[in-house]
Amino acid sequence: MTTVHLTQRTKAALKNPNVSEEAKEHSRQAVEDLEQQPETQQTRQGYSDDKDETRVNAGFKATLKNPNVSEEAKEHARDVLEDKGAI
Repeated sequence: MTTVHLTQRTKAALKNPNVSEEAKEHSRQAVEDLEQQPETQQTRQGYSDDKDETRVNAGFKATLKNPNVSEEAKEHARDVLEDKGAI
């Protein structure tokens, strides 16, 4: 399990009403420790980059199917996706 997943799970404990205050305080400290690790920051950045690329590609794919978009715009979207190997 990555440090990002551990951080997310620990943050979930903070919002859970069934978790004791003592456990929540322990979770707060664990989150602080995990978020300071370089590995966590690098993993988050990589995830963010991948997610952004996925959304950009999804926008171009939506352009291809949108009947209100010009053929020129569709051609451009198709070219971009082909260049990226996304279609």
